[in-house]
Amino acid sequence: MSQSATTGNQAGKPDDDAGLHIVLISVHGLIRGQDLELGNDADTGGQTRYVVELARVLGEHPDIARVDLITRRILDASVSAGYARHVEPLSEHVRIVRFDCGEDAYIPKEQLWDCLDVFADNALQWLREQDLRPDIVHSHYADAGYVGIRLSAQLGVPLVHTGHSLGRVKRRRLLARGLRRDEIEARYNMSRRIEVEEDILAAAELVITSTHQEIEQQYGLYDHYQQDIMRVIPPGTELDKFHPADGSERDSAIYRELGRFLLNPDRPIILALSRPDTRKNIISLLEAYGESEELQAAANLVIVAGNREDIRDLDNEAQEVLTDILLTIDQYNLYGKVAYPKSHRPDDVPILYRLAAITQGVFINPALTEPFGLTLIEAAASGLPIVATEDGGPRDITANCHNGYLIDPLDKQDITKTLLKILSDANAWRGLAQRGLKGVRKHYSWQAHTQAYVSALHQLLASTRTTPPAQLRRRAGLYHDRAIFTDLDQSLLGDAGPLADFLEIMKTYRKCTTFGIATGRRLDSALRIMKRYGIPQPDVLITSLGTEICYAPRLTQDSAWAEHIDHLWKPRAIVRALADLPGIQLQPKMERSRFKISYYIDPEQAPGLDEINRLLHQQELTANTFLSFGQFLDIVPVRASKGFALRWFADQWDIPLENILVAGGSGADEDMMRGNTMAVVVANRHHEELSGLEDFENIYFAREPFAAGILEAIEHYDFLGNCNLPGA
Repeated sequence: MSQSATTGNQAGKPDDDAGLHIVLISVHGLIRGQDLELGNDADTGGQTRYVVELARVLGEHPDIARVDLITRRILDASVSAGYARHVEPLSEHVRIVRFDCGEDAYIPKEQLWDCLDVFADNALQWLREQDLRPDIVHSHYADAGYVGIRLSAQLGVPLVHTGHSLGRVKRRRLLARGLRRDEIEARYNMSRRIEVEEDILAAAELVITSTHQEIEQQYGLYDHYQQDIMRVIPPGTELDKFHPADGSERDSAIYRELGRFLLNPDRPIILALSRPDTRKNIISLLEAYGESEELQAAANLVIVAGNREDIRDLDNEAQEVLTDILLTIDQYNLYGKVAYPKSHRPDDVPILYRLAAITQGVFINPALTEPFGLTLIEAAASGLPIVATEDGGPRDITANCHNGYLIDPLDKQDITKTLLKILSDANAWRGLAQRGLKGVRKHYSWQAHTQAYVSALHQLLASTRTTPPAQLRRRAGLYHDRAIFTDLDQSLLGDAGPLADFLEIMKTYRKCTTFGIATGRRLDSALRIMKRYGIPQPDVLITSLGTEICYAPRLTQDSAWAEHIDHLWKPRAIVRALADLPGIQLQPKMERSRFKISYYIDPEQAPGLDEINRLLHQQELTANTFLSFGQFLDIVPVRASKGFALRWFADQWDIPLENILVAGGSGADEDMMRGNTMAVVVANRHHEELSGLEDFENIYFAREPFAAGILEAIEHYDFLGNCNLPGA
């Protein structure tokens, strides 16, 4: 890990009987405890506020001992220095912990994928340093889910996931907007995101959603959708912050700011509050208002669309939306009737709701689609009736609270008619406002959310058999402070001269360097070929593609690892599911093992790896699949791989990943190389399978093949430069 996050609010290891320890993961966006910067961009929306508030309220629950919200550490002059703090306490039992992930600058979530393995390694190392093993890992959004899969697998604890939004749904909307598939891939890395979401659904033991529609119409699009792991728990809202008007609203700075735009600021307010995003459909609302003299006579329109200093400095989509807002206001000559403030503080948002309420106005969310709609709950808690799109969360909210009406967001006449229906009837307005206040307290308070959430966790833990890591650590091999791991075929083997040189170096430095082999071969097959090439028994032998770990000198098998990876493993069902696929053939039994199913694959006839994964997902089968050298297909348990086994070893032997050099040349070696390890790809690699690693700083592409490439990497990294031998 590139920094230490061990300072601040250290409460020590929680007592096992004191309560649950929950790790929340939210990688992207600007996460901090105070003054959340909402609306700055597409990554600083409701999710960031939700995870921070969830962490806070969980810390107040008597069944919770500790909550750690882990996120990305950012060192960027364009954002607050607070985002560089390693640890930020939120309360006695809650803290934000930040880890490095890629470059220091604040970057969009679509650019984070290649650094998530580093983030996961940093988080795991920190948990080990703190001697913490959480009861639950709860990831938020797909990038955090990628990290969550790794942490839950390596810690042996259940994964809980909240998607917030889903790639398959977003891709459909983007296609509907006219974007080409290649544009979507280049901008959003959509195929990668969707595949990760499939993996998350395969690994998660509980998926928390905000609405029933989210389950049926969004998660239902996925191959690995499993209805029995879905649970609807609507998010809460801060009732102490969002409440009916108290009479101070007209003394506020934001009220004076609205007065700069409005000829009569005390008329009823139609309030729209969202990011400057085309999906929020603000222009349709403006057009409906501009085309209705009756609506203009009945109310002012207030549009709060994020914060801006200069529109030209924003991203392209925000520029487009805000420019369209200004042009539409000009087109309909709405000056004096529409307010569109440049900036607002987080504390202004509750006041805006209350200002709309004391004028007997209405809150509107005309978005083309709305997974939940947290602003609708906030408006209701402020005593403000709502009008919202007939999609997703608004359906559940209006059904529970009976405090407003749904509209077709593409029908401007429907928007106008519904707004006038509320604005023109004072008695009906009061009834909607009162029902909203009662409904929010019953269905959408944080207390209700937390109670349902904690109850769901207790049920999950009661029904889940988790596999704790082995409690007894091996000594770190006396002087061993580093390790070298290499694949056998096409990495170490292939050229006798460099192989002999490499083995001589391992012999010379055996006092300070652990030697390990990680191969797809079975143990007996690996031992035979090692004997043929005169390779001495390594300190650690990872075989069958990471499903077996054996230690010298007696090839003692790690039984705890075998128990750990048995989770969700159904080999017979996998063989049946793939039995009729063309172009694949089971390898002989001698090449298979208890935890590895191996096939020969003809890429000219067989479906691609994505299609094979999709078929397994559709059969609700959870596993990891690997393609090696374009001709071998291996399937292992979801908690197993060379990379997972390597990290298990590193934890047990207490060797930092930064001190481990790994060598490989095929797709089966890739997850050993991602993350905090040093890595070398030998020159005789399979180019297509490892082409995605070429831009990684800590992955060296050797000019030489086989063992010569490993020797080249040892020199490149100066790997043995400070390896102090006893008596030297």
